[in-house]
Amino acid sequence: MGRHRLAKVRRRRSAVVAAVFVPAAAALVVGADTVPAVKGEPQCCAQIAAAPAGTPPTPGEPAVRRTMRYPLPAGVAPEKGLQVETILAARAVSARFPQILNIGGVRADSMKWHPNGLAIDVMVPNYATPEGKALGDQIVGYVMANADKFGVNHVIFRQQIFYHDGRHKTMSDRGGDTANHYDHVHIATNGGGFPTGHETYLT
Repeated sequence: MGRHRLAKVRRRRSAVVAAVFVPAAAALVVGADTVPAVKGEPQCCAQIAAAPAGTPPTPGEPAVRRTMRYPLPAGVAPEKGLQVETILAARAVSARFPQILNIGGVRADSMKWHPNGLAIDVMVPNYATPEGKALGDQIVGYVMANADKFGVNHVIFRQQIFYHDGRHKTMSDRGGDTANHYDHVHIATNGGGFPTGHETYLT
């Protein structure tokens, strides 16, 4: 067999080997990002998933990037006595709106929401200014857009109450900015039960 013919045969064989092994190697690299679950092994902790707090991915963005989730650290809300969906909402709001410096949690009240860990009050800085109102509106929009994720029952801001099903109405005048929810966004959830200490709250 001549040298030129032998070289062509070797090149064809190399091409076949590359065609077989390159996709296999690529599959191994992609699969390395995912740790397979071990059958019969329980998860170490419950995962309470929140909606992404950032800007939605643009069309064409890799699916892996769209589905990545990260643990949410504790925010500014005191979490003692809060139920898991309320904690999730509080952490997500803190992560999404770092300008929020005060979120109230459990307290005495005639209604069940705060005493039972079902509600938080997101205090809006400079609430009487156009910027403060706009910030409060953004918080309401963010929470209602993720109502299913947070287990939202209702949200109140500036004397308006918004329900999970999309309804909203004007509340009666209670006499002051705090009572009428002008200086804070009240977020009430369905609870989801009290934490056991093994929960992971995800973005």
